[in-house]
Amino acid sequence: MSSQYSKQSRAPLFEAMVAHHDKNPASFHVPGHKSGQGLLDEGTSFLKTVMSIDYTEITGLDDLHHAEGVIREAEELAAGCFGAEETYFLIGGSTVGNLALISAACEKDDIILVQRNVHKSVIHGLMLAGAKAVFIAPDIHPETGVATSLHIEDVKQALVLYPEAKGLFLTNPNYYGMGVNLKPFADLMHTLGKLLLVDEAHGAHYGFHHEVPASALSQGADAVVQSTHKMLTAMTMGAMLHVQGPRIDRRAIQLLLAMLQSSSPSYPIMASLDLARKRMHTEGWDWLEQGLAVVKEFRSLLDGLTTFGYHPRELPGNQSQEVQTADPFKMAIYDATNTLSGTELKKRLEAQGCFVEMTDGRQVLLVFTPASTRADMLRVVETLTNICLDVPIQKKELQAPISNILKLPYYTPISSPVAFDMRDISKVSRAEGAFSQVSVQEAVGNRSADMVIPYPPGIPYLYPGEIISASVAEALLQLVANGIKFQGTEFGQTQKLKIYT
Repeated sequence: MSSQYSKQSRAPLFEAMVAHHDKNPASFHVPGHKSGQGLLDEGTSFLKTVMSIDYTEITGLDDLHHAEGVIREAEELAAGCFGAEETYFLIGGSTVGNLALISAACEKDDIILVQRNVHKSVIHGLMLAGAKAVFIAPDIHPETGVATSLHIEDVKQALVLYPEAKGLFLTNPNYYGMGVNLKPFADLMHTLGKLLLVDEAHGAHYGFHHEVPASALSQGADAVVQSTHKMLTAMTMGAMLHVQGPRIDRRAIQLLLAMLQSSSPSYPIMASLDLARKRMHTEGWDWLEQGLAVVKEFRSLLDGLTTFGYHPRELPGNQSQEVQTADPFKMAIYDATNTLSGTELKKRLEAQGCFVEMTDGRQVLLVFTPASTRADMLRVVETLTNICLDVPIQKKELQAPISNILKLPYYTPISSPVAFDMRDISKVSRAEGAFSQVSVQEAVGNRSADMVIPYPPGIPYLYPGEIISASVAEALLQLVANGIKFQGTEFGQTQKLKIYT
């Protein structure tokens, strides 16, 4: 066995935690549960094992915010595995990585180009930095109505209009696994000495098999955030921030992560990041191959259920203008007869024990990963078969068809700079009579006082200060009619929007 493979097959942080556990130590430090000894009986069978290694920054276990031992070694191994020059463990999900990236790249009043359908954490990062966003509207996938990625020509035009922009922030892939080839974007930005930052939350598995897309780092991105917990095996909230090249201020990232992340980081989450990296380092290709076999069989069986359609139809991805890459592990299922809405299909699936990632009102998103088993795949196929039997064709002919295409809001192709300053927003929100709550129709033409976020996927339809258009109002009403939940607003309960007065 080569020394390199021997190193890659280690999980230094996890091994150090196990070694400490095996000493049967007496704890005179936090956390207060004392390795699970304080648990109520009903929690023991579920939590005792993980709590037994729920440690803090004691001798031998290093310190996330000043890593120089086993955590540093684990992060260095992660950098080598994912193709970065430097990697930082995140215990606050990709959210904290996006916050740090925006703040490291931008000072107050700096301009950055931003894909309009970004996660809410990017908007929050702009608020914290006091930066200005020039939003570029994404393409809309014609078959699904889903917002995808950007045209590079639109980015070029935005750079002509705003040459002072610090860089470009993209989400790739989107929640549905749709994406674009990033190298042209990286080449464009680097020619001008600017940054390409990528929220690759759903693509931690990219680059490890020829049937999944290439990773953002391999295509030249300067900094990338990945949710290791979404598609790999880390615990929830486990993520990584990868950087390469000289364009991003790494010291600023380190300082920001120390401010934004807990000073008492979760050692079980960090250990799960270490182990997730080890799996990809030592058996990534084979593990993905195993998961891909499950997905391929699912697609084959689904083809036999003509009631249901799905996206993407072709892999490794259709080469349309709107979508150049597609994640085979993401499957958007819809009723091809236009009888069941996505919301109704989700309810029927969950009634038989198959819980999906989300619905957008017209389709449901099934997230497979390399950890998905054939037994679970066959279970969802059986459930879909039962749904076909429960809603026979002759009954469908008597029902009014539903639309499987949602009309998304129209956004200006390239916006003027939008100022985000958390202090200004908090001042206005505290002021007496700063906003009022009105019907959706009355809100059109006014500035939103809320960030209105259908969740999941957590992509804002409105941000504070944005003018509410008629197309946004129409889309929001359609979402709430389909039972979609919202964050950042009471709109889901009241069907009213807050506007600045």
